[in-house]
Formats: sequence, C-alpha cells, structure tokens
Amino acid sequence: MSPSPWDRDPFFQYPLTRCQTSAGEIDMPILYYDCSIAMALFMVDVDRAAALVRDPGLQVLRVAGGKTLVGVAFYEYRQTAIGAYNEVGVAIAVAPTGVRVPALPLLSYVKALDRNPLGFHIVDLPVTTEAACAAGREVWSYPKFVTPIAFQRHGREFKGVVTDPDDRSDLVRVAGRAGLGVRGPLLDLVLYSRHQGQLLRTVVQTRGGAVLYLPGSMRLQLSATSRHPMTERLRQLGLDGARPVCVSMSDRLQLRLNAGAPIPTSS
Repeated sequence: MSPSPWDRDPFFQYPLTRCQTSAGEIDMPILYYDCSIAMALFMVDVDRAAALVRDPGLQVLRVAGGKTLVGVAFYEYRQTAIGAYNEVGVAIAVAPTGVRVPALPLLSYVKALDRNPLGFHIVDLPVTTEAACAAGREVWSYPKFVTPIAFQRHGREFKGVVTDPDDRSDLVRVAGRAGLGVRGPLLDLVLYSRHQGQLLRTVVQTRGGAVLYLPGSMRLQLSATSRHPMTERLRQLGLDGARPVCVSMSDRLQLRLNAGAPIPTSS
C-alpha cells in the first residue's frame, strides 16, 4: 500500500493491530483523518437516563441537581481508515459502579484521560456503512444500525437527520442556528460498553479544536409517528422538542478510536 500524507503526521504514527470483522479486516486503533462534528448537549432527568443504562457495572452521573448530561452528536467522517461514513451517537454520562464521583463531575471531563474514570455510555449509534456497523458491533458491542444520515453545516447553521432504515422517513432531526460561540478544544472521550460479558473502557483521542455555542434556535425533533427503538429511547429521555444547553461544532476533527480495555467491576 502506498504511503498516505497522513502517515507523516505524528498524531497518526501509532502502532496498529489487525482485527477481523464480518465486513473485512480493520486496523486498531481506527484512524479518522478529516471529519466534522456537531454535538448538542442536554440536561436530562437522572431517573429517565438510568432506565436506559441497564448495566450493573455503570452508574449514571448526577451532574446538577437531579439531572445528568446526554450528548447527541452528528459526525461526518470524510476520510478514515475504514472509509467515509456518517454517524450519530446518543450517549449518557456515566462512571463505573463504585467509583467515587467528584463534587463537580463536569470538570473531570477536561482532565487527562489517565486521571479520569468518568465517561459516556452509548445507547444509539446509527451509521451509514456496513463496515462501520460491523466494527462497532463486533469489537465493542456498540448499538449500531445502518441507515441514511444527513449532515449539513454552514457556519452557525446546522441540520442533521437520521432516517428510518425501513420506510425512509425522518426519525430524528437536530436543526437550527446556534447562538454566540467561543473557541475551545475538542475533548478526549472515555466510552463504556459491555462486550462478551466484560465491561470495556475505550479511549478516544481527539484533535482539531471546536467552537462552543449557545443553543440559539437549535432543537431536537422526533417523528410523531415513529416507533423505531431510537426514537422511543429519545422520547424516554424527554428530548422531543428539547433545546440543548450548548452546541459544539468543528470541521477540523481528527481522532484515534482505540480498542477497549476490560476493567473489573463490583458486579
């Protein structure tokens, strides 16, 4: 294989391990070279969120009063090691059961990953390609399914749509014009999932910078008639018609998605 321009970038000069999936071979970590993100962050009732996190090895974080943090993130991956695709993640703020949660848990998300046990648990992760779906389901047991996903961004204007894979109607739409914003870093992520009976901690290293916006007119809308499991879960979280507390957007996202590390739990 001829060398890529990305091979000269130290961020991507990383040892790779070959992994087999039903859609073909992939290298871990998966490298993402040229991407965009639009992430809406919502405050959601802790009990509503806990009903969707049924893993005894995880506890939902209480970040403010009776609320927790839920992210709905649209991704446009223009160039990656497994091809171009779009993705949407719905994730709830969690920590391993028994871990001492700091008094101000949101501040922990800006700490170095080797000092931060707090992370997110994904409850929905639609993608647009079979290769991405197979990797997510077979390596981490992420809740992926294949369907069309629209991603349109022009400055502070954004529209993202998840389509029903069966009847091609809109399932989920996040759209509007964000308010004022300030530049800041893209945060690295910790993701928790249960794979083959083991709780995995997966580290995602990011680069590129983003703008954190006030929500402006941005809203999440669900299909009024859909009974698809993704819309049902978002409805359970109380997000139909919801306004985010903030929106983070970037057209310069790059990342390394690592294999998960098994961790002991109290279960």
